[in-house]
Amino acid sequence: MFVYKPDYEQAQQRINAFWNHEETDRPAVFITHQKQNATPFAKKQHKAHEDYWLDMEYRVAEAERRIRNTAYLAESMPVFYPNMGPSILSAFAGCPHTFGADTAWADPCLFNWETETAIIDPNHPLAKKLKDFTKLALETAKGKFIVGLTDLHPGGDHLAALRGSETLAIDLMEYPEQVKAKLTTSYDEYYALFDYYVAMLKNAGMPITTWLPLTSDTNMYIPSNDFSCMISTAMFEEFFLPGIIAECRHYDKSIYHLDGPDALRHLPSLLEIPELNAIQWMPGAGNDMCVSWFNVFKEILAAGKSVFVYPQNINDLKLLMENFPAHGLCLQIWSMSNQDEAEAVLKLINKWNTKR
Repeated sequence: MFVYKPDYEQAQQRINAFWNHEETDRPAVFITHQKQNATPFAKKQHKAHEDYWLDMEYRVAEAERRIRNTAYLAESMPVFYPNMGPSILSAFAGCPHTFGADTAWADPCLFNWETETAIIDPNHPLAKKLKDFTKLALETAKGKFIVGLTDLHPGGDHLAALRGSETLAIDLMEYPEQVKAKLTTSYDEYYALFDYYVAMLKNAGMPITTWLPLTSDTNMYIPSNDFSCMISTAMFEEFFLPGIIAECRHYDKSIYHLDGPDALRHLPSLLEIPELNAIQWMPGAGNDMCVSWFNVFKEILAAGKSVFVYPQNINDLKLLMENFPAHGLCLQIWSMSNQDEAEAVLKLINKWNTKR
């Protein structure tokens, strides 16, 4: 189906088993290495960060070369998504948007609940850029690699960008009805945009995926709410959980991006969502990514959800094999230096004890 992933169908079957929390002989595994015959890509000098971010032709060519130079083993997928930063949805609603070296961010634009609207505009100049970016990527990728959805953050993170996180935290107490009303209308705006891009990718023969390259033959996305680390469980459940539930119902497959120890208190609420398939737990910068959180993984699996895990070395992997069943796991393996190393790790994973 794809030149750079000739075993796509077989790999997708294992990813489907992850989505569906099905019994399997080993976890889904994302493992890659650079090919021995990798060819260098001539770097282009851009005067400003924004020039690079908006240089669509260069970024698509750069992505194709990266994908061509990479060997995608097991369930790894050759995915490029037209990334314009995690706050791009809020930029479409009028937030000033800044492109940095490695990420982008939005500044608040909604200062008065009574007189301002901050509606997501599909005709915003950056929205038009994203449309052109996606079309160019699809033309280049046809038959070779996968194009995913850009990084969109609706719900609480969108409102936090519109208002500023500290202001939104106060709004929950001083303007609760305005917050709830804005969540409702902004979700409607978001779904129209999301559905448009899902249709565009499907019409091009693509599976649906995004920055976390878990593919789906139907549609998938990654609900999240990084703002939730600032609020209590009661406020999370009152203001934001209904929208997250609706998101999970809108998608065919969903994996929640749970980011940081201060957001972990919301995990029990999330695990109660029947339509949520999986959790991606990110412990936060500087924290252990794997062994320290076995109790979290077990809680997720016990609720019938799958979990995306980041073993950092061979010891982490062996401890996972000793303590967890194969089903319900997807492993993002640490960076491999060559094919022999990658195949040795896969050989070990193939010995996973499915009876545990």
